[in-house]
Amino acid sequence: MSYLMKGFKCHSPVMCRIAGSLFKVRTLKNTLGINEQQFKISRASSQLSSEKANSYNYIIVGAGSAGCVLANRLTEDPRSTVLLLEAGPKDTLLGSKRLMWKIHMPAALTYNLCDEKYNWYYHTTPQRHMDRRVMYWPRGRVWGGSSSLNAMVYIRGHAEDYNRWDRDGAAGWDYEHCLPYFKKAQTHELGPDQYRGGNGPLHVSRGKTNHPLHQAFLEAAQQAGYPFTDDMNGYQQEGFGWMDMTIHRGQRWSTASAYLRPAISRPNFSVAEKTLVTKILFQGTKCIGVEYVKNGQKKKVFASKEVILSGGAINSPQLLMLSGIGNADDLKKLGIPVVCHLPGVGQNLQDHLEVYVQQKCTKPITLYSAQKPLNMVRIGLEWLWKFTGEGATAHLESGGFIRSGPGVPHPDIQFHFLPSQVIDHGRVPSTMEAYQVHVGPMRSTSVGWLKLKSSDPRDHPIIEPNYLSTERDIWEFRQCVKLTREIFAQKAFEKFRGPEIQPGNHVQSDKEIDAFIRQKADSAYHPSCTCKMGQPSDSTAVVDPQTKVIGVENLRVVDASIMPSVVTGNLNAPTIMIAEKAADIIKGLPSLQEKNVPVYKPKTLETQR
Repeated sequence: MSYLMKGFKCHSPVMCRIAGSLFKVRTLKNTLGINEQQFKISRASSQLSSEKANSYNYIIVGAGSAGCVLANRLTEDPRSTVLLLEAGPKDTLLGSKRLMWKIHMPAALTYNLCDEKYNWYYHTTPQRHMDRRVMYWPRGRVWGGSSSLNAMVYIRGHAEDYNRWDRDGAAGWDYEHCLPYFKKAQTHELGPDQYRGGNGPLHVSRGKTNHPLHQAFLEAAQQAGYPFTDDMNGYQQEGFGWMDMTIHRGQRWSTASAYLRPAISRPNFSVAEKTLVTKILFQGTKCIGVEYVKNGQKKKVFASKEVILSGGAINSPQLLMLSGIGNADDLKKLGIPVVCHLPGVGQNLQDHLEVYVQQKCTKPITLYSAQKPLNMVRIGLEWLWKFTGEGATAHLESGGFIRSGPGVPHPDIQFHFLPSQVIDHGRVPSTMEAYQVHVGPMRSTSVGWLKLKSSDPRDHPIIEPNYLSTERDIWEFRQCVKLTREIFAQKAFEKFRGPEIQPGNHVQSDKEIDAFIRQKADSAYHPSCTCKMGQPSDSTAVVDPQTKVIGVENLRVVDASIMPSVVTGNLNAPTIMIAEKAADIIKGLPSLQEKNVPVYKPKTLETQR
């Protein structure tokens, strides 16, 4: 989710007319002796004509999960001209997905998590509650943004996440006003129902491998006393079941595939890559365009209606601050002229932290053998030929949501099961036959911030997630480990269960578990909430419920940064929903709404399950 771009569409006829006008002005000046004041007026008029030629109704900064959605929806009106700017490259090579297999082959996802070519490659400050570890934060810098890098897990969150948003000031963003936009975006391979969409551009599928370790995981969860849910994005999130994935016909189905490519031939749409947006342009507090750098040259482009930031939870607040919108004291220290004092910019940073609990497998059925060179060639060739086989899935096909303890009203722990071992974000090859679960709390109480390191747009901001800074978060992580171990100990895993690799049998006491978490927990790559949506009267809010930046005109933010609080699950699906809903707001359409859609509630909160 980044900001930037390639060459604009040719405006040479306009430039010819401008050049002709300038020639005529010079001729008149020489032959008729018009005074200098008249000449200045003519030159100013020519400049205005030039700016108009370099103007669009809407400029969208960032061709990521939100930006691609907005570009598609806003250009549905042929009268609206849209320019989409992306910092990274295209997600195809010579128009081919196969030639960019590292993005489009689902099983190849770790390649780009570790490649700066398509990735902002952020790092946090040393985390004082995690043994001073610096945490790695990959973010997409390519068409499709992080939807071109992520693990393709499609999770919407819980209905109560959106009701909480509404209560906390994001009026009109409750579940009954958000569910229709999840459905509008989606075509689910199982067909539409009260919760699923059947006619949207985003294709969503279920896993096809039916791997025996996925089956064992789901069976073990039920043996431990948890329910099976046939759709964790539908009536009942709580429980364990098969994951939805943004994979279509064996290929990653990013927002670039779903939204950008179908719109790219529209005559009212221009898209550009490899262009760094460095500043938002203002006349007073009115946003009029952006400044960008392309091939080392600094240029400007103008918006007659609005500029919309969709750079994501790091880039959007960074660009606001670089442009003079943020905490005035911080901006003045860096010599940035203040356009609007908005202290909430970059604050309220929230993320999901997770840990891998790993078990050795006694049978050679994991993905370990698939990672041998000859097998990788075989798998790759099958995918390149038919988009089928082990390369056509990300293998995170089962998972679940549970409550950490009695009294918790809806799930606050998430599981992703993988029939393989992951080491250091996939940057280190697996060393043995093993399986693992990624597990972590969903609504941590630790909140962080990000600030500018300098006034240079090329410098990454200072990222301080402030992980594990509360006792509640430490307790929840303890529960994550204990509850996972309980599931792995069930009868369903008996024929597969070898020794525990991580944390290891030597880690048993609360103190030992806490030390393990500090040493091994990592980001689940879900940064959010840094341009919080709320009421203008809320001093911590950055945008209002219409997604407009508070205190200025003609500027919006539409991406995961405007979430008031992080949702219960992965962020790609909610970010797409936010953009779908925002597109209707921008178009001036009334919000879609579905009332009284039933949502599961536990029969009692006196027990954990």
